[in-house]
Parts: sequence; structure tokens; C-alpha cells
Amino acid sequence: MCQWCLKHGAGKKWYMNAKNYQADQLGDEEDFKNYLEEQWMNFETVFIRKIMGFSSKNLGYKLQMPIIGRLLRWKAENMIHSEKEGRNAQRADGHFGQAIPLEDGKAILSELAAEPILCNYCMCRWMQRGEKEAVCLNFGALSGVLEKMPRFMPKERTNPISREEAIEILEQNNKKGYIASVWFQPVPYINAICSCESPECGGLTLRTNFDLKAFYKAEYIIDLDQDKCQGCKQCVAMCQFNAIRYIPSMDRVIIDYDKCFGCGVCRHACNNDALKLIPREEFPGFDGEY
Repeated sequence: MCQWCLKHGAGKKWYMNAKNYQADQLGDEEDFKNYLEEQWMNFETVFIRKIMGFSSKNLGYKLQMPIIGRLLRWKAENMIHSEKEGRNAQRADGHFGQAIPLEDGKAILSELAAEPILCNYCMCRWMQRGEKEAVCLNFGALSGVLEKMPRFMPKERTNPISREEAIEILEQNNKKGYIASVWFQPVPYINAICSCESPECGGLTLRTNFDLKAFYKAEYIIDLDQDKCQGCKQCVAMCQFNAIRYIPSMDRVIIDYDKCFGCGVCRHACNNDALKLIPREEFPGFDGEY
């Protein structure tokens, strides 16, 4: 169980705590809406934010520097995880997420997400490759903010959607191989489930390229039944983390558990029921590895 489950999960996963979907716990509603408006009005600048005066350009090189690198990492993660009053909205302070399996995403959308629910363009995809794809599900106070920002909203879907429609969209994206993820925005308020794709996702890129905790591994890890695996290799192509590798001499696949994020999308590619998710805490050696 990660620190956020202990701090904001009320004894369970942080994203399954109903209290975290209530905006009023953040204090003054007007201040909170101002934070969201400023963050999203300046969303494009998040990718070029400065840390301790240093540009985020060539961040990987700078993080490897002996002293400056340690200071930059400390500062960056403090920004990402900030719960302080007066957080910098333009830097998206207090904004980070975690991979979740489809089952948990459906439970959130069915029971916990505050209405109204909107499906809007993924800004990470738009900024990285100029493609507008409506895959992000936003809810609660954030929906009211995004409704006023046409560049985020597809023309064919400007109105709130039902919980059932939201679940159907999430299911379709998951089967495509997109990774479901839930987001604090800002801590401890939850108002989004994204269908992320690597390398476009900003949070996922910070994690996979620089090991900054802007995106956490899921509470689960994949388990492979070697007896059921037929070596079809379909799951290899589905995994965005290169955690599955085909071994020709065995005519089977193997799992690199250090790379597995526990998203579960590989299960859609397996016709032999060889892959299943198990709680990370039940997998020896990977309990607490988020």
C-alpha cells in the first residue's frame, strides 16, 4: 500500500475513498475553481515548466548531475506532490496519477465520480503529436471549468455524458491498449480518469524517462499462467512498458515484473486466459513497489 493510500485512502486505495471526490474538502470553492481554471488555461506550459530556475528541457541529463540532480529531483517531486495552500496552478502542483485496471475505473465511474461527467480531448496527445482524441473523462468541479474552454471539447460531444456512456468509453479505450489512470487534481481531490498512451502522456513520460513519481504503478501486477500460454505473442504488442517478452525456444512469453505497471490491458489480447491481475501486495518482492 503506497503512502497516498495511507494518507488519503481511509484504510483502502486512495482512489476508492469517496471523500476524495468531494471538492468541498479543499476549502474555499472559488479559490479551488480559480486553481483549475489557471491550470487548464495554461496547460500547454506544463511541459516546459521550470524547476529551481532550470528549464525542464534536457531534464534527464540534469537529473544525473551529482548535486544539482538530487536537488532538482527533490524540488520536482515536492511540486508534483504538493498539498500546500497557494500551490502554483500553472506548474500543476499537486497533480499526479496512478495506473488502474479497467475494473477499478468502472467502479469509480459507477459509484464515486461526481457528476457532471465530460469526455474531452487529451491535451498530452494534442501537444505531443497534434492529434485531438477524446479519451479523457473528467468529472465534478473540473467539468464546469472545461465546459468554458472550447479547445478541450469535441464539437460532437459538448454535453455531459451518463455514467453508462463513460464506462463504455473507458472499456473501448482499454481494449485499444490505452492505460486507464486516475488523477489527483490537486491533492486530495480526484476529478479525472484518463486513457493514457506512452510516450504522449506527460505524467507517464516523467515516470518512465526520469523516474519522477508523477505516475504510479497500479495496486496490481500481472500474473502469467505458463501452462495456458500458447506463444501467440499478441500480448507483447499490447504492452506499452515492454514488460512482456517472447522466448522462441520456449514458445512462451515471460514477464519482466520490474517493468510491469499492472494496468491489465494485456489481458484483452490473450485468448487463452493466461494473464490475470493479482494484488501487488500478494506478489513476493513487489509489495510496495509503486
